[in-house]
Amino acid sequence: MAGSNAPDWEIPEDGTTKKSRFRFRGIGGSATGWAISDRFDRVLPPHKRYFGRSRRVLLIAIGVLFLLLLALIIGLGVGLSNKSKTRNLPLPDGADTYTGELTYYGTGMGACGIVSTDNDAIVAISHYTFDAKQTGSDPNKNPLCGKKIRAQRVKDGKTVSIDVTVVDRCTGCQPTDLDVSPAMFKELADPALGRVPVTWAWL
Repeated sequence: MAGSNAPDWEIPEDGTTKKSRFRFRGIGGSATGWAISDRFDRVLPPHKRYFGRSRRVLLIAIGVLFLLLLALIIGLGVGLSNKSKTRNLPLPDGADTYTGELTYYGTGMGACGIVSTDNDAIVAISHYTFDAKQTGSDPNKNPLCGKKIRAQRVKDGKTVSIDVTVVDRCTGCQPTDLDVSPAMFKELADPALGRVPVTWAWL
């Protein structure tokens, strides 16, 4: 009857009958909501089957695919960013020469699991470089452990150099800095200086 109210149905302004559950509420009022709903139903009629599934299942599948694609894009972005950061680190992948600051520290048990003394020819490399090659949770198995480095600088008008072995990671070092034993520092500079520029390369 024209005067009756049906709880599950509403009569829009254009005279067509729609179920209220298909209305887009809160978008510019009732007329706008019905217009959007009507256009959506024309593109994807609710009574049709899509690949043997209902419209609701199709929309859920599209949403899941969109989220997976978004996750893939984010993952690729993070991977490329990490690769770019690694590319700028002084890793032993070439014959490059680096310049940084040389310091010395009190030796002992290093990140590579080796106990060293102040007279040993050893070096702690930057944690940035050390961690970039870390493949597991055990730093003793880091592939940079045991690698050789040749460091040199001018001392008293002469170029002097030392060969040192990586046994530790330096948390206070920048990527191209080296932290050596007191004896090795003394070979290149006066210990009273504490910090001096140095040039070095992987062997």
